[in-house]
Amino acid sequence: MMRPIRGFESDPEGHWVATLSCGHGQHTRHDPPAVERPWVLTPEGRAARVGAELDCVRCDRLEMPEGFAPYKRTRAFTEQTVPKGLLADHTTAAGVWALIHVTEGRLLYRVESLGLERILTPGTPGTVAAEVPHRVACDGAVAFYVAFWKAAAPA
Repeated sequence: MMRPIRGFESDPEGHWVATLSCGHGQHTRHDPPAVERPWVLTPEGRAARVGAELDCVRCDRLEMPEGFAPYKRTRAFTEQTVPKGLLADHTTAAGVWALIHVTEGRLLYRVESLGLERILTPGTPGTVAAEVPHRVACDGAVAFYVAFWKAAAPA
């Protein structure tokens, strides 16, 4: 899925890595003739690309970004108390990922943009990518909560 570039940093080998809005990093090497990105070699070139989009395959695989940590969670919901907003398409805030934890029963988790439909059960959480529309549906009696994750504060 396409994600905007928020900035750049260099890796230990001195290659430039685009920091994406989702929290993932993606190398943006200039390696002719295979890859032509002369803009990455100058501060002005990199600055001009902030806001441009790159395809993040890690988001497509629902991989939580490295360095993220849980910071809050919802109360427990049941099939009778689940907020209506969770049953319709909704998203997390920018830079916020989540894990849906089922403690009893089964919950259907859908992410239409990825063609994903999974049954979540105890021990099988569902990963929610930042800003990606998703929804849940109760499959009988169920209890679950949502834990929200964001980039951990630097030590």
